[in-house]
Amino acid sequence: MQKALQQFLSLHIKPEQRLLLGFSGGLDSCVLLHLLVEARQTIPFDLHAMHVHHGLSANADQWAEFCRTQCALLHVPFTIVRVHVAKNSKLGLEAGARQLRYEALLNDGTAADFVLTAHHQDDQAETLLLQLFRGAGVKGLASMAAIDQPRRLLRPLLAASRSSLQNYAEQQGLAWCEDESNTNTHYERNFVRHDVLPILAARNPAIKTVLARSAAHLAEANDLLNTLAAMDAETLLVDNSLCLQGMAKLDLARAKNLLRYWLANHQLEMPSAEQLAEITQQLLHAKADANIDIQLSQKNQLQHLSLKRYQHRAYLIKAQYAQSFDLVWNGEPQLSLPNGGQLIFSQVQGAGLALKLGMTKLRISLRNGGESFKPNSLRPTRTLKHLLQEANMPPWQREHIPLVYWHDTLAFVPGIGVSHELQAGENEPGLSIVWQA
Repeated sequence: MQKALQQFLSLHIKPEQRLLLGFSGGLDSCVLLHLLVEARQTIPFDLHAMHVHHGLSANADQWAEFCRTQCALLHVPFTIVRVHVAKNSKLGLEAGARQLRYEALLNDGTAADFVLTAHHQDDQAETLLLQLFRGAGVKGLASMAAIDQPRRLLRPLLAASRSSLQNYAEQQGLAWCEDESNTNTHYERNFVRHDVLPILAARNPAIKTVLARSAAHLAEANDLLNTLAAMDAETLLVDNSLCLQGMAKLDLARAKNLLRYWLANHQLEMPSAEQLAEITQQLLHAKADANIDIQLSQKNQLQHLSLKRYQHRAYLIKAQYAQSFDLVWNGEPQLSLPNGGQLIFSQVQGAGLALKLGMTKLRISLRNGGESFKPNSLRPTRTLKHLLQEANMPPWQREHIPLVYWHDTLAFVPGIGVSHELQAGENEPGLSIVWQA
């Protein structure tokens, strides 16, 4: 087992990197702690451990102290993070505790290069069955990955059975905590572990290995689906907007695969199969003037994004409020806007606002309505409303667009350009302004 761990670490970490072990004090994490302490004698890395204290058991304080003692004996820096699991969480007690545990580990103050958990083959088999019960798709059925690069997660024991971990612990004389809730079959995972898997194992003793192997096959299939989605996104996703005309040319399964990929890249909660079918229907087949505004939640629940459609494109945007403001630019390279976003200023040659006119102070504000603008000297002055429509700027961007004034003259409009009378000449220095919404 020690050799397998060292091979795993050699493949996935670099010398001197910092590893953080999620340390519950149970059998699995005690074995992994012991293996890691041995491994760092031959592979140089900085090891820390964290215990996430949920406070759900009367023995929680004792477990935390046990973890502290074990780490002290092995000279491993140790921290305890206390979290509160809402008993009425819509995720449920199990999932709520798991989410808080991962948040604590991944937001760790030691800035670990990787977070390690002690999930093993039995956990993988249970996870696959739980996902089947929930009607999960390929991604969910792929269960847990040994290497989760986006989240900096490593699960080095995923190929090891729980019985092999227990044999190792007993041979090494290790101590560990027993969570009394692990026998409570009210919890889904315990029901699968104690009631479902033993029945399956009576018919097929290798069932846990078989299920874990199936999860690995599904993980490969999920990788292929992600590769296909990335290929489609390369031509259809531009500036975080999705070309619906191109998406309509894909078959339905491929179109939904692309949507899932886009939403996942924004860390959004994945819609159910029925919701995804409805979203696809609205984006591709709703009337051209339909006001599509679909609210989607991010996994951390810190904010929501809206899925909107305009001019044959779909957009994912943050919620914004058109709060009026009046700012003055005094030469700084960036200016943050109260409604979110910022203006970026830089000096260029032959474009932008003519610096020879003395662009030392500029005023920035939102639209009031009724503004007129003339970016082209060969065309008449037109209302800003018509210019923005002509530029195909989505309505929600028009509401928040910052206007830049020089004295009382509207000098610059993002997406439209510079007032014709203030434009820098071909060989003149100019001030470029870019709006990042």
